[in-house]
Amino acid sequence: MLKSIKKDKLTVNIYENRDIMGAAAAADIEKCIEKLLAEKDSINMVFAAAPSQNDVLKSLLEKPIEWNRINAFHMDEYVGLNKQDEQSFGNYLNEHIFKKAPFANVYYVADYGLEYEKLLQENHIDIVCLGIGENGHIAFNDPGVADFNDSVRIKKAKLDDVCRMQQVHDGCFPTFDDVPEYAYTLTIPQMISADYMFCVVPCKTKADAVYKTVTLDITDMCPATILRRHDNAVMYCDADSAEKLL
Repeated sequence: MLKSIKKDKLTVNIYENRDIMGAAAAADIEKCIEKLLAEKDSINMVFAAAPSQNDVLKSLLEKPIEWNRINAFHMDEYVGLNKQDEQSFGNYLNEHIFKKAPFANVYYVADYGLEYEKLLQENHIDIVCLGIGENGHIAFNDPGVADFNDSVRIKKAKLDDVCRMQQVHDGCFPTFDDVPEYAYTLTIPQMISADYMFCVVPCKTKADAVYKTVTLDITDMCPATILRRHDNAVMYCDADSAEKLL
């Protein structure tokens, strides 16, 4: 590890490269899963879908985790896409973890839309594995849409231009105009209601977002700053994403 920073309640661990970062995050997530499964029969986990999660998901699949005791949820989906569609987040998660591990159950936003609300009411989330967007969003809670006091668990959100362009930068869509304008997203209160949050944020394109998350006031204009209020949140960065903190 290159450096570890504590800001309010948030721990920020910085590693030499993406491989080391992903392995470290996966090791901590595995320990957390083991601890929780020693206390209860099954747990509920939310997963983010983005290229930033590739390393941690790959490392998780190498762990001897009791996946058959884990219910999997995902945190956001474009309005109008089905989970089988190539550019959907459900499809990303299928390819990177959901179809590679024998989960007890997998629940897709695309199958429920806003009815996901009821499912989340009935299932307390133990662990959230997430990233941060270039505009500081978590899930699709962009600045201007994010509300730290949302009264619902999932909502339909309009994506801002920075968020939509990030999808082009990530190689998910060929052009800005191809990116859907709306998505269903877990809200911030729903996200931070989880017992543990593991936030993995590599790449130079996230350097500004990482710096703002750690240094700005806690405000919904940089939604990721809310992580600093969570009792059990850790952010994992590589040297590129954390370059302004080194």
